[in-house]
Amino acid sequence: MNASLPKQVKIVEVGPRDGLQNEKESIPADVKIELVNRLTAAGFVNIEAASFVSPKWVPQMATSTEVMAGITRKPGVIYSVLTPNMKGFEAALAAGADEVVIFSSASEAFAQKNINCSIAESIERFREVAEAAKQNKIRLRGSISCSFGCPYQGEVAVDSVSDVVQRLRDLGCDEIDIADTIGVGTARQVQNVMQRVAQDFPVAALSGHFHDTYGQALANIYASLEVGISIFHSSVAGLGGCPYAKGAAGNVSTEDVLFLMQGLGIQTGIDLNAVVDAGQFISAHLGRKAVSRAGNALAAKRLA
Repeated sequence: MNASLPKQVKIVEVGPRDGLQNEKESIPADVKIELVNRLTAAGFVNIEAASFVSPKWVPQMATSTEVMAGITRKPGVIYSVLTPNMKGFEAALAAGADEVVIFSSASEAFAQKNINCSIAESIERFREVAEAAKQNKIRLRGSISCSFGCPYQGEVAVDSVSDVVQRLRDLGCDEIDIADTIGVGTARQVQNVMQRVAQDFPVAALSGHFHDTYGQALANIYASLEVGISIFHSSVAGLGGCPYAKGAAGNVSTEDVLFLMQGLGIQTGIDLNAVVDAGQFISAHLGRKAVSRAGNALAAKRLA
């Protein structure tokens, strides 16, 4: 193992929220609850479980209150929810969320298309949510879309990413996600961005959120490890995509990330076999094969 790589990483499982939000067919709350429970049992310390956004915009998340009430919580596990405004925050608070996630973009064009306002306005809108989170002693995570490229404006300057990181830092975020929403990032670019934002925010609290549209997600995770990033987001069975980014594939699959970490001798505290089971469970419910290569290979090996 490369001695300079982190010895341990935190994997944030985003499948139940980011992964399922774009599914066209409504998924019953009990299936989502079962998925979160399986992921909890597999050993994740942070699971993005729900989203308190308007059901008009994201119908799949209409069952979030039910899901949060129905899951079997394990002490020490952070159950995160996405909150776009104070109404969402109040619902998250009532649901007992351990962490609320606010989101902006490094691309001005994407911010306008996605949340109908400028980056500066989006950050300002979250000030009240950030203050309420602090008052209620709830963890606050900030997520930055399109940190490596945008479907509307193309390239995104490193300065833009750095600027948003500083704004989220000043709101009091405990953790900040650097997200490749459309999966166009490549290894050297990822290292440049991560090294730059590590000057603005503690590297130990920065995370990589990579989509696999162009098949670069695992390479980008390795590139991030090399510069000291030790938190990564992934989605069981490779679920997901982005409704505002045409053609964007799902988040990198959790099974593939765990297989990589296992090979590198990096500790995750997660049971890969249990995650494979969870991935096969949700894929069977959705009536299609998991997108995860490692997950499918390991599942097939059992049947051999």
